[in-house]
Amino acid sequence: MSADQLATEFHRTMVKLYERAKDEAGYNAGYFLRMVSDHGGVEAAKQLLAVPHVSDGFTALWERGRLDLTVEAHVIDPRWAPLFTEEEIQTARRWLAEFGYDA
Repeated sequence: MSADQLATEFHRTMVKLYERAKDEAGYNAGYFLRMVSDHGGVEAAKQLLAVPHVSDGFTALWERGRLDLTVEAHVIDPRWAPLFTEEEIQTARRWLAEFGYDA
């Protein structure tokens, strides 16, 4: 799969992630969906990982016991590794670990 195809698939996965968070966890991540729509799934994920703390959406999903529905849980999936830097992947891993997520 080419890098462009992988990025397109990740984008689709992020849109589905929004839908799953709404349907399965009752969390409407409208801001996240706008980010994905405006910048694409990969860039939205990179923006979320570039700040010094977890997002409100991450916290909301943690409160619902659904860290599996976070962007971070997807970033650490080896399938998406070519799309992210090692630093971004480590940030996602660290935040998930801090909140007790066992991948």
